[in-house]
Amino acid sequence: MAKGKAKKGDEGAATAAASPRLPAGRHGLPREFIVQNQRERIVTALVDTVAERGYNATTVANITKAASVSRRTFYEHFADKEACFLAAYEMVADHIRASMQAAAETFEEWPQKVRVALATMLRFLAGEPELARLCMIEPIAAGGEIAARHRASMQGLVEILKAGRPEHGGERPLPEATEETLVGGIVSLIVREISAGRSEQLEALLPDLVELTLAPYVGAEQAEALARQ
Repeated sequence: MAKGKAKKGDEGAATAAASPRLPAGRHGLPREFIVQNQRERIVTALVDTVAERGYNATTVANITKAASVSRRTFYEHFADKEACFLAAYEMVADHIRASMQAAAETFEEWPQKVRVALATMLRFLAGEPELARLCMIEPIAAGGEIAARHRASMQGLVEILKAGRPEHGGERPLPEATEETLVGGIVSLIVREISAGRSEQLEALLPDLVELTLAPYVGAEQAEALARQ
């Protein structure tokens, strides 16, 4: 991962800045520090390696080489590559989810909660292209438990949207799958931009995502007005 990431101050995002390497020889550092340092280096190495090679092409050997640790050290921390990836993924997903919820809580009106939650997510992903790929592209490619965790992590946004059902003024209730469908559309548009190498332009999606998301609840006219804010 780019060395400049350390200036962002975002320590919660899967150790976005690489941890310093331990000095050789008898350093006299507490074992707790050594263990934590090694784990962070391994996770950071996985993020960097997956960003370069993709999850499926990444091997434990690639990760240990990038982290400057032995295979034995790797397996002291993680059962396998999947476990290491999931540790990194959960760190990033938890950070994004907490940031979105905190931003949404600063507003009382539900449409504004949705808007600021989407803006917060897009801002983070745009500022961290490697982590954007880790969160939005690689889980789909990896499949299995990783893909399942990714689907589960999207539930945070689903719950934010479900809170807007009272805003719906139509005669017929919204279909049960409305929120899952909307979140699927949001993810699809984000993935398209990341796959095209336009991660840094993700914030430009905000008006479209706001209008797409709010229209079923508040109507097309109001959704368009909110999207233009």
